[in-house]
Amino acid sequence: MDKDLLQIGAQALRKAALNEDAKAYVLNNPVLFQLFKKAADRYIGGETLEDTIVKSKAFDNQKFSMEFMGESTRTELESNESTQEFIRICEQIRLQDLNATVSLDLSHIGLAVSKDLCLNNLQSICDQASKSNIEVIISAEGTERTDAIIDIYKKAIKNYDHLALTLQAYLYRTKDDFDEIKKETGRIRIVKGAFETTEGLSIPRGEKLDEIYLDYVDQLLAQNHKCSIATHDSKIQTQAQLLIQKHKPAKENYEFESLFGICNDQLFLLKDQGYQTKLYFVYGKEWYLYLCNRIAEYPMSIFQALNDLMAF
Repeated sequence: MDKDLLQIGAQALRKAALNEDAKAYVLNNPVLFQLFKKAADRYIGGETLEDTIVKSKAFDNQKFSMEFMGESTRTELESNESTQEFIRICEQIRLQDLNATVSLDLSHIGLAVSKDLCLNNLQSICDQASKSNIEVIISAEGTERTDAIIDIYKKAIKNYDHLALTLQAYLYRTKDDFDEIKKETGRIRIVKGAFETTEGLSIPRGEKLDEIYLDYVDQLLAQNHKCSIATHDSKIQTQAQLLIQKHKPAKENYEFESLFGICNDQLFLLKDQGYQTKLYFVYGKEWYLYLCNRIAEYPMSIFQALNDLMAF
């Protein structure tokens, strides 16, 4: 029963994350913004790139990824402005010689406006990133955008070796997408999947999904294909370690990845054991959806969030 209640709470948080009116109300209300940001600070690098770089440098010799938060920009101007911020991330990685990659949502750089605008902006970011061999990782979004995301990736990867794509293990369609995408040389980031879907599109969380997730990882490691094992599930991390020991992929071709603020002790333990790891930082003011989804993944975190809200 307790587990059922937590699942109900998680579903409610995911729906709240997608409520544009609620998001706008919180982010545009100065009092609520500052209140809820106390909870968000546990999971974000800060409001600016500079904040995030400072926070990331506190983790000595830890590889990290940076994402300027936001999605579903509705105008060409907003899309181009976001693109310039991602270009700035690439510039700072190069200038400060950071061991870092860039992550982004395609809808943040124009996908919701037009595919051509999005592809052009992605190419501009990759042009800057390629000057220092910086990896650019395309994140997963809702299922209504999956076809467009894969299409743009397949076009862009022809010109950029350091472009990566995220696939969601919980989607039934991913089996076919995976077979196609693994033909490309770019890194494949495997996540379980956190977005709400219509009935019949996704596999519920549980042992079956864990097996499917690990099968994708197994295939990538066996082929020495670049991959990112993006999970906070300690059981999957343990099984993935066994697969790494079995297949012995090149160290630069795999990494365990975790979001900042979630189960990071597990990631640091993996690093201490000699595995490749990466810590994922997001920054900006568009943290509402991100906060809701993080708590939804670990519903017991709502109590930590309440404690953060009450802290002075």
